Amino acid sequence: MTTPSTASVSPLRYSAFPPPSGGGNPAGVVLDASAMSDADMLGLAADLEYSETAFLEPRGDREYRIRYFSPRAEVDFCGHATVAAAVALADTTHGAGELLLHANVGEIRVRVAGAAGSFRATLTTVTPQTAELAPGPLAELLDALGWAADDLDPDLPTGLAYGGLWHPILWAATRERLAALDYDFAALTALMQREGWGTVSLLSRESADLIHSRNAFPIGGVVEDPATGAAAAALGGFLRAKGLLPSNGAIRVLQGEDMGQPCLLDVDARGSGGVRVSGTATRIGGDEAGGS
Repeated sequence: MTTPSTASVSPLRYSAFPPPSGGGNPAGVVLDASAMSDADMLGLAADLEYSETAFLEPRGDREYRIRYFSPRAEVDFCGHATVAAAVALADTTHGAGELLLHANVGEIRVRVAGAAGSFRATLTTVTPQTAELAPGPLAELLDALGWAADDLDPDLPTGLAYGGLWHPILWAATRERLAALDYDFAALTALMQREGWGTVSLLSRESADLIHSRNAFPIGGVVEDPATGAAAAALGGFLRAKGLLPSNGAIRVLQGEDMGQPCLLDVDARGSGGVRVSGTATRIGGDEAGGS
Protein backbone atom coordinates (compact mmCIF):
# COMPACT_ATOMS: atom_id res chain seq x y z
CA MET A 1 0.00 0.00 0.00
CA THR A 2 3.04 2.26 0.37
CA THR A 3 3.18 4.99 -2.29
CA PRO A 4 6.20 6.92 -3.56
CA SER A 5 5.09 9.96 -1.54
CA THR A 6 5.14 8.03 1.74
CA ALA A 7 8.03 5.67 1.07
CA SER A 8 10.59 8.18 2.41
CA VAL A 9 8.64 8.92 5.60
CA SER A 10 10.06 7.13 8.63
CA PRO A 11 7.46 7.13 11.39
CA LEU A 12 8.48 6.56 14.96
CA ARG A 13 6.66 3.85 16.88
CA TYR A 14 5.80 4.23 20.55
CA SER A 15 3.79 2.18 23.01
CA ALA A 16 1.62 4.45 25.14
CA PHE A 17 0.25 3.92 28.66
CA PRO A 18 2.30 0.81 29.54
CA PRO A 19 2.12 -0.26 33.19
CA PRO A 20 5.41 -1.06 34.98
CA SER A 21 5.00 -4.74 34.10
CA GLY A 22 4.94 -3.98 30.37
CA GLY A 23 2.27 -3.65 27.72
CA GLY A 24 0.83 -0.48 26.19
CA ASN A 25 -0.92 0.59 23.02
CA PRO A 26 1.25 1.14 19.94
CA ALA A 27 0.97 4.36 17.96
CA GLY A 28 2.84 5.73 14.99
CA VAL A 29 4.27 9.26 15.16
CA VAL A 30 5.37 11.39 12.20
CA LEU A 31 7.26 14.38 13.59
CA ASP A 32 6.89 16.55 10.48
CA ALA A 33 4.02 15.74 8.13
CA SER A 34 3.97 19.18 6.50
CA ALA A 35 4.52 17.74 3.01
CA MET A 36 2.00 14.90 3.37
CA SER A 37 -1.49 14.90 1.87
CA ASP A 38 -4.52 13.42 3.59
CA ALA A 39 -4.20 10.39 1.32
CA ASP A 40 -0.53 10.02 2.30
CA MET A 41 -1.41 10.07 6.00
CA LEU A 42 -4.22 7.56 5.61
CA GLY A 43 -2.00 5.29 3.52
CA LEU A 44 0.79 5.34 6.09
CA ALA A 45 -1.63 4.69 8.96
CA ALA A 46 -3.03 1.72 7.05
CA ASP A 47 0.49 0.41 6.45
CA LEU A 48 1.32 0.62 10.16
CA GLU A 49 -1.97 -1.06 11.18
CA TYR A 50 -1.98 0.63 14.57
CA SER A 51 -5.30 1.90 15.89
CA GLU A 52 -3.99 5.46 15.38
CA THR A 53 -0.98 7.30 14.01
CA ALA A 54 -0.25 10.93 14.90
CA PHE A 55 0.94 13.40 12.26
CA LEU A 56 2.57 16.62 13.45
CA GLU A 57 3.16 19.90 11.63
CA PRO A 58 5.37 22.47 13.41
CA ARG A 59 3.65 25.80 14.05
CA GLY A 60 6.09 27.56 16.37
CA ASP A 61 8.11 27.03 19.52
CA ARG A 62 6.66 23.88 21.14
CA GLU A 63 3.50 24.34 19.09
CA TYR A 64 2.15 21.87 16.51
CA ARG A 65 -0.84 21.01 14.41
CA ILE A 66 -1.71 17.38 15.18
CA ARG A 67 -3.89 15.01 13.17
CA TYR A 68 -4.73 11.38 13.82
CA PHE A 69 -5.50 8.61 11.35
CA SER A 70 -6.74 5.08 11.97
CA PRO A 71 -6.21 2.47 9.23
CA ARG A 72 -9.62 3.50 7.83
CA ALA A 73 -10.19 7.20 8.44
CA GLU A 74 -9.12 10.41 10.15
CA VAL A 75 -9.99 10.57 13.86
CA ASP A 76 -10.58 13.99 15.41
CA PHE A 77 -8.83 13.19 18.70
CA CYS A 78 -6.77 10.34 20.13
CA GLY A 79 -5.33 10.28 23.62
CA HIS A 80 -2.79 7.49 23.35
CA ALA A 81 -1.30 8.88 20.12
CA THR A 82 -1.10 12.32 21.79
CA VAL A 83 0.93 10.86 24.66
CA ALA A 84 3.10 8.95 22.19
CA ALA A 85 3.70 12.11 20.13
CA ALA A 86 4.50 14.22 23.20
CA VAL A 87 7.05 11.71 24.48
CA ALA A 88 8.52 11.36 20.98
CA LEU A 89 8.96 15.15 20.82
CA ALA A 90 10.56 15.12 24.28
CA ASP A 91 12.92 12.32 23.25
CA THR A 92 13.98 13.87 19.96
CA THR A 93 13.53 17.64 20.17
CA HIS A 94 12.31 19.46 23.25
CA GLY A 95 12.93 17.48 26.41
CA ALA A 96 10.51 18.08 29.28
CA GLY A 97 8.13 21.04 29.23
CA GLU A 98 4.86 22.31 27.84
CA LEU A 99 3.44 21.66 24.37
CA LEU A 100 0.49 23.23 22.59
CA LEU A 101 -1.21 20.95 20.06
CA HIS A 102 -3.90 22.12 17.66
CA ALA A 103 -6.24 19.19 17.00
CA ASN A 104 -9.47 19.09 15.02
CA VAL A 105 -11.38 19.36 18.32
CA GLY A 106 -9.44 22.38 19.59
CA GLU A 107 -6.33 23.13 21.63
CA ILE A 108 -4.77 20.25 23.56
CA ARG A 109 -2.14 21.28 26.08
CA VAL A 110 0.40 18.67 27.14
CA ARG A 111 2.92 18.78 29.95
CA VAL A 112 5.90 16.42 29.72
CA ALA A 113 7.87 15.70 32.89
CA GLY A 114 10.82 13.49 33.71
CA ALA A 115 14.02 12.75 31.86
CA ALA A 116 15.07 10.89 28.73
CA GLY A 117 13.96 7.29 28.91
CA SER A 118 11.31 7.98 31.53
CA PHE A 119 9.19 10.84 30.23
CA ARG A 120 5.58 11.08 31.36
CA ALA A 121 2.98 13.14 29.51
CA THR A 122 -0.20 14.74 30.84
CA LEU A 123 -2.70 15.98 28.28
CA THR A 124 -5.61 18.28 29.06
CA THR A 125 -8.70 17.79 26.92
CA VAL A 126 -11.25 20.26 25.70
CA THR A 127 -14.13 20.77 28.14
CA PRO A 128 -16.04 17.48 28.49
CA GLN A 129 -19.75 17.08 27.84
CA THR A 130 -22.39 14.48 28.68
CA ALA A 131 -25.73 13.52 27.16
CA GLU A 132 -28.41 10.91 27.59
CA LEU A 133 -28.18 7.64 25.66
CA ALA A 134 -31.67 7.37 24.18
CA PRO A 135 -33.58 4.07 24.58
CA GLY A 136 -33.54 3.31 20.83
CA PRO A 137 -29.75 3.57 20.27
CA LEU A 138 -29.17 1.85 23.63
CA ALA A 139 -31.28 -1.13 22.54
CA GLU A 140 -29.45 -1.29 19.21
CA LEU A 141 -26.11 -1.08 20.98
CA LEU A 142 -26.96 -3.91 23.36
CA ASP A 143 -28.16 -6.01 20.45
CA ALA A 144 -24.95 -5.45 18.47
CA LEU A 145 -22.89 -6.34 21.54
CA GLY A 146 -24.99 -9.41 22.29
CA TRP A 147 -25.76 -8.02 25.75
CA ALA A 148 -29.06 -8.31 27.57
CA ALA A 149 -30.44 -5.59 29.81
CA ASP A 150 -29.45 -7.58 32.90
CA ASP A 151 -25.83 -7.58 31.73
CA LEU A 152 -25.75 -3.91 32.79
CA ASP A 153 -24.84 -2.79 36.31
CA PRO A 154 -28.12 -1.49 37.76
CA ASP A 155 -26.29 0.85 40.15
CA LEU A 156 -24.41 2.86 37.53
CA PRO A 157 -25.83 5.11 34.79
CA THR A 158 -25.51 4.63 31.06
CA GLY A 159 -25.04 7.72 28.93
CA LEU A 160 -22.90 9.51 26.38
CA ALA A 161 -19.64 11.25 27.25
CA TYR A 162 -17.37 13.58 25.31
CA GLY A 163 -13.76 14.57 25.81
CA GLY A 164 -12.91 15.16 22.16
CA LEU A 165 -15.01 12.27 20.81
CA TRP A 166 -18.43 10.97 21.87
CA HIS A 167 -18.51 7.57 23.59
CA PRO A 168 -21.47 5.58 24.90
CA ILE A 169 -20.88 4.54 28.51
CA LEU A 170 -22.03 1.04 29.52
CA TRP A 171 -21.26 -0.58 32.88
CA ALA A 172 -21.07 -4.39 32.92
CA ALA A 173 -22.82 -6.11 35.81
CA THR A 174 -19.73 -8.28 36.40
CA ARG A 175 -16.07 -8.29 35.46
CA GLU A 176 -16.69 -11.66 33.80
CA ARG A 177 -19.27 -10.12 31.47
CA LEU A 178 -16.81 -7.44 30.46
CA ALA A 179 -14.18 -10.09 29.69
CA ALA A 180 -16.52 -11.93 27.31
CA LEU A 181 -16.48 -9.38 24.46
CA ASP A 182 -17.79 -10.76 21.16
CA TYR A 183 -19.85 -8.37 19.07
CA ASP A 184 -21.37 -7.98 15.59
CA PHE A 185 -18.62 -5.97 13.85
CA ALA A 186 -20.72 -4.80 10.90
CA ALA A 187 -23.77 -3.87 12.97
CA LEU A 188 -21.76 -1.94 15.55
CA THR A 189 -19.79 -0.14 12.84
CA ALA A 190 -23.00 1.01 11.15
CA LEU A 191 -24.52 2.15 14.46
CA MET A 192 -21.40 4.10 15.47
CA GLN A 193 -21.19 5.80 12.08
CA ARG A 194 -24.83 6.84 12.26
CA GLU A 195 -24.59 8.12 15.83
CA GLY A 196 -21.16 9.75 15.51
CA TRP A 197 -19.49 7.73 18.26
CA GLY A 198 -15.71 7.41 18.52
CA THR A 199 -15.46 4.19 20.51
CA VAL A 200 -17.84 2.26 22.75
CA SER A 201 -16.75 2.34 26.42
CA LEU A 202 -17.52 -0.90 28.20
CA LEU A 203 -16.66 -0.67 31.88
CA SER A 204 -16.52 -2.49 35.19
CA ARG A 205 -15.95 -0.61 38.45
CA GLU A 206 -13.74 -2.43 40.92
CA SER A 207 -13.81 0.54 43.28
CA ALA A 208 -14.55 4.25 43.13
CA ASP A 209 -11.06 4.98 41.87
CA LEU A 210 -10.25 1.82 39.86
CA ILE A 211 -12.11 1.01 36.66
CA HIS A 212 -11.59 -1.75 34.10
CA SER A 213 -12.29 -0.67 30.53
CA ARG A 214 -12.66 -2.14 27.06
CA ASN A 215 -13.20 0.06 24.01
CA ALA A 216 -14.74 -1.34 20.85
CA PHE A 217 -13.38 0.48 17.80
CA PRO A 218 -14.74 -1.17 14.63
CA ILE A 219 -15.04 2.13 12.76
CA GLY A 220 -11.25 2.41 13.02
CA GLY A 221 -10.81 -1.02 11.49
CA VAL A 222 -9.89 -2.82 14.72
CA VAL A 223 -12.04 -4.86 17.08
CA GLU A 224 -10.73 -3.18 20.21
CA ASP A 225 -8.34 -0.42 21.24
CA PRO A 226 -5.92 -1.45 24.03
CA ALA A 227 -5.81 2.06 25.54
CA THR A 228 -8.10 4.97 24.74
CA GLY A 229 -7.10 8.27 26.31
CA ALA A 230 -10.03 10.09 24.69
CA ALA A 231 -12.48 7.63 26.23
CA ALA A 232 -10.76 7.75 29.62
CA ALA A 233 -11.04 11.54 29.60
CA ALA A 234 -14.69 11.38 28.58
CA LEU A 235 -15.29 8.90 31.39
CA GLY A 236 -13.70 11.27 33.89
CA GLY A 237 -16.00 14.06 32.74
CA PHE A 238 -19.00 11.73 32.91
CA LEU A 239 -18.21 10.64 36.47
CA ARG A 240 -17.72 14.28 37.46
CA ALA A 241 -21.10 15.26 35.98
CA LYS A 242 -22.82 12.34 37.74
CA GLY A 243 -21.18 13.00 41.12
CA LEU A 244 -19.39 9.63 41.02
CA LEU A 245 -15.76 10.72 41.33
CA PRO A 246 -13.79 9.85 44.47
CA SER A 247 -13.05 12.75 46.78
CA ASN A 248 -9.69 13.54 45.16
CA GLY A 249 -11.20 13.58 41.66
CA ALA A 250 -8.76 10.96 40.36
CA ILE A 251 -9.32 7.51 38.87
CA ARG A 252 -7.11 4.84 37.35
CA VAL A 253 -8.31 3.05 34.25
CA LEU A 254 -7.00 -0.43 33.45
CA GLN A 255 -7.51 -1.31 29.79
CA GLY A 256 -6.19 -3.92 27.37
CA GLU A 257 -6.01 -6.62 30.05
CA ASP A 258 -8.27 -9.03 28.19
CA MET A 259 -6.26 -8.50 24.99
CA GLY A 260 -2.93 -9.33 26.60
CA GLN A 261 -1.86 -5.68 26.17
CA PRO A 262 -2.36 -4.18 29.64
CA CYS A 263 -2.46 -0.39 29.82
CA LEU A 264 -2.68 2.07 32.70
CA LEU A 265 -4.28 5.51 32.35
CA ASP A 266 -4.36 8.05 35.19
CA VAL A 267 -7.31 10.44 34.99
CA ASP A 268 -7.71 13.67 36.97
CA ALA A 269 -11.18 15.17 36.54
CA ARG A 270 -11.08 17.76 39.32
CA GLY A 271 -12.47 21.21 38.61
CA SER A 272 -14.74 22.28 35.79
CA GLY A 273 -12.57 22.47 32.67
CA GLY A 274 -10.72 19.89 30.63
CA VAL A 275 -9.86 16.49 32.04
CA ARG A 276 -6.22 15.51 32.50
CA VAL A 277 -4.99 12.10 31.35
CA SER A 278 -1.46 10.97 32.18
CA GLY A 279 0.79 8.14 31.12
CA THR A 280 4.18 7.13 29.87
CA ALA A 281 5.25 5.98 26.42
CA THR A 282 8.19 3.86 25.36
CA ARG A 283 9.94 3.61 22.00
CA ILE A 284 9.24 0.31 20.29
CA GLY A 285 12.55 -1.37 19.59
CA GLY A 286 13.55 -1.27 15.96
CA ASP A 287 10.36 0.66 15.16
CA GLU A 288 8.74 -2.51 13.84
CA ALA A 289 5.26 -2.24 12.37
CA GLY A 290 2.35 -4.40 13.39
CA GLY A 291 -0.19 -4.63 16.17
CA SER A 292 -3.39 -2.66 16.62
